[in-house]
Amino acid sequence: MAGPLSGLRIVEFAGIGPGPFCGMMLADHGAEVIRIDRASGTRGGSQPISNADVLARGRKSIAVNLKSPEGVALARKLCASADGIIEGFRPGVMERLGLGPDELLKDNPKLVYGRMTGWGQTGPYSPWAGHDINYIALAGALAHFGRAGGKPTPPINMIGDFGGGGMMLAFGMSSALLNVARGGQGQVIDCAMTDGTAVLMAMIHGMKNMGVWSEELGANMLDTGAHFYDTYETADGKFVSIGSIEPQFYAELRRIAGLADDAEFDAQHDRAKWGGLKDKLTALFKSKTRDEWNALMEHTDVCYAPVLTMSEAAQHPHNVARGTFFDGAGGKQPMPAPRYSQTANSTPQPAPMPGDDTDAILASLGFDEAGRAALRDAGTVA
Repeated sequence: MAGPLSGLRIVEFAGIGPGPFCGMMLADHGAEVIRIDRASGTRGGSQPISNADVLARGRKSIAVNLKSPEGVALARKLCASADGIIEGFRPGVMERLGLGPDELLKDNPKLVYGRMTGWGQTGPYSPWAGHDINYIALAGALAHFGRAGGKPTPPINMIGDFGGGGMMLAFGMSSALLNVARGGQGQVIDCAMTDGTAVLMAMIHGMKNMGVWSEELGANMLDTGAHFYDTYETADGKFVSIGSIEPQFYAELRRIAGLADDAEFDAQHDRAKWGGLKDKLTALFKSKTRDEWNALMEHTDVCYAPVLTMSEAAQHPHNVARGTFFDGAGGKQPMPAPRYSQTANSTPQPAPMPGDDTDAILASLGFDEAGRAALRDAGTVA
């Protein structure tokens, strides 16, 4: 893979969700990411192992039996050759395997040791299981996703797993790797999805501290409380999004929607009137199809976009023009982002199956053909 991280080697201990997302981000931007899969060929979670697994793209895979001393020794040797590692086990698991930070940083003092958990390495919740919905709940985010009169609704697992988890760890890994490149030492990154989610809420905390955000669900400008920042159903049962916050954009919405002379819309920020104005917009948007609204509002400063499914997004002219998606294993998938002016990222390769690159990786560690055969015969690798 080409990209600004080209030349870095990352070892990823196979997992699900945010750890693989971090590995995907690093691989997308040029790092050589070697995933240590189980010699059994299985992986945690309910998602099947497939070349179409987007989160696992761009990797190399070596299948190792970490329940054997020989497998642990092999993993240590591989980590000693790496710039960074990613692991997403519960606190203490890597230590019990003999692959904790003390051991691996002794082997490789420049190693960046990335740890991905939900609750963090410390704290009362740290030993216990959880998922995205729990992490964003405890972090104070989930309580603010939903409509007035409804219940908190998780935005699938975008916030905890990927925004506050995998993306935060990718940022932490990149920062620590940069520090090593400038002469620093390796270190451990304790990346907790609760911490990362709290950071994603920084602007909302600021708004609350300034007295312009209510903790009441669906009562604010950005949480569907406002009539000018919401989604609306169209005549054909589809949806459009409106984000006309600034006065000039709100005026454009009124002009194009035929509301310029409706005095009720003058008091844009009068919260007492938001409900009635939303009712008017609801009826208005249901009077035309999504395509008809596109013809009126696309390519204007209304701050408008049709609400697209994944399949529709891949075909939209804007995304096609930018090459946002490509045809990968199993179907469409997103291209790496962001983009660089000097270092173009490669199109990611499909996800490997467990052990696809075992021989090549062993050869890179100095094992000759006989040595590789001995490891296979012993069940250390597969």
